[in-house]
Formats: sequence, structure tokens, C-alpha cells
Amino acid sequence: MPTLTLRTSRREEFLDLTPRVAALVAEAGGAGLCHVFVPHTTAGITINENADPSVVRDLLAALRRLVPADGDYTHAEGNSDAHLKASLMGFSASVPYQDGRLTLGTWQAIYFCEFDGPRSREVRVQLISAR
Repeated sequence: MPTLTLRTSRREEFLDLTPRVAALVAEAGGAGLCHVFVPHTTAGITINENADPSVVRDLLAALRRLVPADGDYTHAEGNSDAHLKASLMGFSASVPYQDGRLTLGTWQAIYFCEFDGPRSREVRVQLISAR
């Protein structure tokens, strides 16, 4: 199973994984389902717009309002907000592929969502062939 290694640079950020995932799909070719999974409890995966960077800014701002960093949490590590935000976003996404290309919508991208960085992270990509 291919694993992407990432290094985030801020406590909270979204990284567009689409080019890296698309390269794995192109290498495999054919048709199937691409499953992207994050094996971390303070990071997630989402699919959203990639044309206007203000969408990512707005998503992060909304998550900060919904789940403030200074909430009434008891988790000793001080990163409960990161755990909650990751759970809200989810830890995986699946995208069909055809002819070696992801079938994302015109404006869609696959984003790694960091909520407790900066850190080194992994993303696992499983390609399930339709053959």
C-alpha cells in the first residue's frame, strides 16, 4: 500500500494531496476506487474546492469557531480541539478512478487536514482495482 509522507508547517492547515494521489492512480492505470486514509487522531481528510483559496481559509475559521482551542477540555495533552476537528472532518475519503484518472469534480481536491502541527505525517492510499 503506498504511503505518502508529509511535513506540515503550522498547527492548522490543509494540504492539497490531489497531485500526489493522482500520480499513484495514473501509475496504476485502469479503473477502480482510490481510498485515502490518515492513521492519526489529530488530522483528517476532506474533499473540497481547490479553485479559490478562501474556501480553505473559511473552513479553518469555521472549525475554530465550532471547536475553540481553549474549550473546557480535560485531555492532558492540550490538543482536544485537534481530536474533535479531526473527527468532524473524518479520517478517510474514497474517489473512483477511470482510465488512470481520479473522477473528482471540476473544482474538487483531496485535502490533508492538520490540526495539531507542525508534524511529520503519513497518508495511506489504497487502490482497489475494478478488474
